[in-house]
Amino acid sequence: MSQPLLPDVRRPANGGPKAAARNRAALIAAAREIYAAQGLDAPLSAIARRAGVGQGVLYRHFPDRDAVATAVLEENVRQIEQAAGAEDMLFADVLGVLTWHLTESAAFLGLLHVRASVARSGALAHALTLSDRVERALRERLPEGHRLSEQNDLMLAVAMVSGAAGGPTREVRERRAAAAWGLLGVEVGPVRPFEV
Repeated sequence: MSQPLLPDVRRPANGGPKAAARNRAALIAAAREIYAAQGLDAPLSAIARRAGVGQGVLYRHFPDRDAVATAVLEENVRQIEQAAGAEDMLFADVLGVLTWHLTESAAFLGLLHVRASVARSGALAHALTLSDRVERALRERLPEGHRLSEQNDLMLAVAMVSGAAGGPTREVRERRAAAAWGLLGVEVGPVRPFEV
């Protein structure tokens, strides 16, 4: 029995390192969206589909679920650090970037609450390091004499807002976060990701 002839379909050219970097960025963005909509237990196949890549590409970048969540957290922290380092950003603007991550990334909420945990695993140590980086970035832009300038007030306020920022949709989470900042008497700039 002969095989039917298949049309001559060309595979897309391998984009090399540029494609790998694009795929990784797409996977992180997709994971953020999927985790926000479905929680941290969402299937990895959903992340690959949202990113427009196969599961093999996902596993090439991230060997397991923890690696995906860690990459999302690290990207969130990197964006907050970039926002804090930008000359034209005020403290309120950096809080807007932080708030965007709180409302957009379910994984980020857990990071900011990790200080309450007493266990000291490797993952927890990494989360504490990321949390410390967030605090340092925020303190770079914190004006002297600001209501959150006392030693523990800044991250306590962030934890309180992140605790309030739960909800079924990004819009609900954003509304709750804005209300929490308002109750704390803290001005927040536009809620958006930081873009270079």
